[in-house]
Order: sequence, then structure tokens, then C-alpha cells
Amino acid sequence: MIDLVPASEEEAAAIIRAHAQEGRALAISGGDTRSGFGNAVEAEDRLRSTGLSGIVGYNPGEMVMTAKAGTPLAEVQAALAENSQMLAFEPMDHRALMGTSGEPTIGGVFAANVSGPRRFVAGAARDSLLGIRFVNGKGEIIKAGGRVMKNVTGLDLVKLLAGSYGTLGFLTEVTFRVPPRPKTEETIVISGLNDAEAANAMAAAMALPVEVSGAAHLPLTVTWKFLGGKLPEEEATVLRIEGLPGSVDSRAAKLLSAMGSFGPATRLDAAASRQLWQEIRDVAPYADGTARPVWRVSMAPSIGHQLVAALRLEAGVDAFYDWQGGLVWMRMEADPEADLVRRFVKALGGGHATLIRAPANARAAISAFHPEEEAVALLSRRVKEKFDPAGIFNPGKMGWADR
Repeated sequence: MIDLVPASEEEAAAIIRAHAQEGRALAISGGDTRSGFGNAVEAEDRLRSTGLSGIVGYNPGEMVMTAKAGTPLAEVQAALAENSQMLAFEPMDHRALMGTSGEPTIGGVFAANVSGPRRFVAGAARDSLLGIRFVNGKGEIIKAGGRVMKNVTGLDLVKLLAGSYGTLGFLTEVTFRVPPRPKTEETIVISGLNDAEAANAMAAAMALPVEVSGAAHLPLTVTWKFLGGKLPEEEATVLRIEGLPGSVDSRAAKLLSAMGSFGPATRLDAAASRQLWQEIRDVAPYADGTARPVWRVSMAPSIGHQLVAALRLEAGVDAFYDWQGGLVWMRMEADPEADLVRRFVKALGGGHATLIRAPANARAAISAFHPEEEAVALLSRRVKEKFDPAGIFNPGKMGWADR
């Protein structure tokens, strides 16, 4: 595959126009750190955004940043750290889990709508996105949204491109919110709860006026893989509190007291808390150097543990829970068991089961993304046809709707 790395938006548009005229497919990529995710793309050329790099505009007082799509995520985060600001949606780093290298780009983060543990209270990546520039499948340069938070012009188009995985357009520039970074944090650890008890405990914590910003349950099979094995040697239900030091101390004490009725509870200091949530974010237990299938399942927080319990009766599966139980990370011991997983998800009220990692032969046979309902799939196909009429962008990446 030939890498095409345009140095300007106009050069990218020219490349896309030429490929559209010839009907030649393009694999769309940034830092390529999520290589292997999604359905296989057949293309002779790969169009990469890494030549479009740099922070275009950043006024910390406005809490908004504009950057070219190929800007390394690390460069963005370093600039934000200097001004005590952050990406609220806490984007995951896929490299260890996927066995990839390279540098994640800010455009790739939004193209894949990458979100971490804070997502269930702060929103997904797309919820922080205010404006974009991109090139459509005709080679036309499009601008949507704006650089100020109150500007809603083109907002729907902005949301549409986020999470489209390069199937609708080639992102060249993104504008996004950058709120203040919490001064400190602590995590309350409740030990010894089974999955169902943990779901109840997390629901109770979220109902308290203490502003929990992270809620996860780590069963016994994975607790030893976090913090270098320094968590208590039992199941761990973990709840994060962030903010100003005095406020964090007060709220953590209240949460500790309230959670005592569920089981033994302890506190982690700021350094340990930060490390723990980064490991949860990056799915550290399953970043094991293998290609064993890994599923990312989103469903109602009270239902996630029921899915795992049902699957364990018929397949080998390990799991832990984020987003108050609404995000289930599962590693299968052998086959992906796609039909079984998605059948149980549907039977338990619905959700989305996405195959993140699997051997190449399994990826070729299984749709990585949860199948859409017929009406939604038809709409997806029509949108794809409008944005990319020649069908050159990442053909097949998200399934039949983008072929």
C-alpha cells in the first residue's frame, strides 16, 4: 500500500478528486494506531493526515483549541497541560491493546469518537467537538461549526463526521472544547463485591451529591493486573472524585462513609488514582500481546453483568466494567462468539457490541460493528452516497452501509 501524505488541505483535495475520477479506493488514516480495528479495507493507496500538523488557534481563556487533524495527540495534551486544561472525554490510547505503534492524532481521536472513563458524565469525544474542516469524496473542502462554544452553525454535520471512521470525509482541522483540568483526585475502592453487588453500589454512588467522575468494577480475574498488583486481593469497585483539594477531601470522605455499607472501603491518593484510571482507560488487563478477541459492549449499566453471567454459561469469557457498568470490556478465550454475544445483547434489552480485536481470519468473517436496524442502515447508506458518491473512502470499514 502506498502512503500519500499531503502537506496542505488543497493537496489532499486534489488527491481525492483524482482518486474519485478513477474510482480508486483510499484507506484513510492518521497515526494508524488503531490499525486492525473495524472491517478490512481494500485499497491500493492510504491517505494519511500526518502531514497536516500543528495547533492553529488556542486561547486558554476561551477554553477552545483548533488544531490540524494530523497533530499528534501528545502535542495537544502537552499544550493543554501547560494551561491546566484537558480533553474532558479522556481518550483511550489503543496501542497496547491493538499491538500497534506510531502516534495517535487529534483528528483520529474524533474520527473514531474515542472516549474514556469520564465519558458517562462528560460526554463522548463528539460532544466536545465544535467545528471541523474536511474534504468530501468529490474533493470539495467543507467547513462546519465554529471556534466559539455558542456557535451552533453546522453542528449536526460536525457530530456526523465524529465516529465515521474516515468513511464520509478526510478530516483536515478540528475545533474542540478544553475545560479546566481538576486540581487533584482520589479514588474510593470497595472490596469484595460480586458483579451484581457492584452494579448496585455504583448506582448508589452516582445518586449521591458527590460528583463521581469515574465508576468501574474490576472482578477478581483482573484486579491483580492494575496498579502493579497493589489493589486489595479481592474484587475492586472503584469510584473517582475530582476537583479542588478541599472539595475532593470532603466529598471522598462522604463517599467513603456511604460505601461502607456495601463492603470494606479504602482511599487511593492522587498519584495512584491517576495511574489506575489510565489503566482502566487503556484496557490494561487485555493488552497482553495476543490477538484473543476483545469486545467493547455498551448497554444499560444495570444489565452489563447479566450479559457476562449469561455468556459464561456457554463460552470462556473474562470481563470488567466501566461507565458505572454500562461499558463492558470482554476478552474471549477462544472464538469471538459473535452470534452468541449479539444475541444475548438483544435479549437483554439491546446495546452495541463492537469487536475491537481479533485474529485476521475472524475479522474477515465477522462485522466489527454492531449490525444496524434496516431503516438505520438504509439512512447510513444514503448519507455515505451523499458524502462519498464514488465510494472511495475506507470502503467496507464499517460494514455493508459504506461499500
